[in-house]
Amino acid sequence: MTSTPDFRAAILALALGAFAIGTSEFAAMGLLPYFAADLALTEPQAGHVISAYALGVVVGAPVTAMLGARLPRRRYLAALMAFYGVVNLLAAFMPGLATLVGVRFLAGLPHGGFLGVAMLYAADALPVGQRARGAARVLLGLTIANIVGVPLAGWMGQSIGWRWGFALPGVIALLSAWLILRVAPRVGGNPDARPWDELAALRNPRVLWVLAVGAIGFGGLFAVYAFLTAAILATTDAPGYVIPLTLAAFGVGGTLGTWGAGRLTEILGIDRAAFASLAAMAATQGFAALVVGSWPLMVLSSFLIAAGAGLVIPLQTRLMDVAGSAQNMAAAMNHAAFNAANALGPFLAGLALAAGWGWRAPGLVGVALTAAGAVVLTIAVRQDRKARRTASGAAATAG
Repeated sequence: MTSTPDFRAAILALALGAFAIGTSEFAAMGLLPYFAADLALTEPQAGHVISAYALGVVVGAPVTAMLGARLPRRRYLAALMAFYGVVNLLAAFMPGLATLVGVRFLAGLPHGGFLGVAMLYAADALPVGQRARGAARVLLGLTIANIVGVPLAGWMGQSIGWRWGFALPGVIALLSAWLILRVAPRVGGNPDARPWDELAALRNPRVLWVLAVGAIGFGGLFAVYAFLTAAILATTDAPGYVIPLTLAAFGVGGTLGTWGAGRLTEILGIDRAAFASLAAMAATQGFAALVVGSWPLMVLSSFLIAAGAGLVIPLQTRLMDVAGSAQNMAAAMNHAAFNAANALGPFLAGLALAAGWGWRAPGLVGVALTAAGAVVLTIAVRQDRKARRTASGAAATAG
């Protein structure tokens, strides 16, 4: 299949959907102090709103991946994005914690399925040698969201109300759904596909170990970032522009960190790059704990924790190597794993705050989770080497 203007427009529409997802997911962290104050919640209670979205991704990823194996991709992607837009708009009207948590859980359901199927659609729209480029263009929407969308939503939450910050990605998602239907060429599903075959990825221990590294190790990042704006407001006299600046610093740091992690993986190899990323994450999260009370250094810590979090690149590479034919499910579950981290990190940091550990607690929890991720990675590497030796021995015996 060759690239055409229609497919280029389709990839742009999909990237806009990824932009909506990235804005919605991370803007909730910047909006936390504002909806907590408006709804009379403590910061740990408000953290449940973030965890609910992440749990929605974890639950929805395998289901949407299985459904997407057979359905026509164009209509399926548009339907997922339309649903995403509606529930994000509903979040702007929720009157209390229980309803907001419920709607944010629903918002997380299409997250993994949309990104996984969109990346496959974009990859198939380009020649074989350019498939990775198509997937990267979709994910560019996530990157831009952290630089533009999330700070904009944070500014809206600060200036005109947190409900507008939730409504923004809802409107963008509906626009993306409309554009997908208008400009994306029809690409039929695979009627011969057997959705249950995708579950093979979840029966592969090597896949599960990689997913566990992301779910635990990345929890440290979210433990710190989820409460960073609340910590700035609670411990400093920062001027109003600092919150959007903090969110933008995170986006820029993440962009540079992702690029750097790609180069690092090429130089060091997958395993060494993963361990190096975990070491950088632990160091930057420890720094975040030390600088609480100084808003300039807390803004710097936002940049550093994102820049150091390049773990996603070596993990994604390893996942592709061990997933076999279940690439659909593996791609979706990778997003689920990182959102499990998004649930775990804020939950544990919230418990530490509720226990009276103070605003340094999220950073300390982050270091502990990252260290636990390193332990799991060590086990994963050993299991992988053992599996390879077994396979090599079997091949030699057969020969």
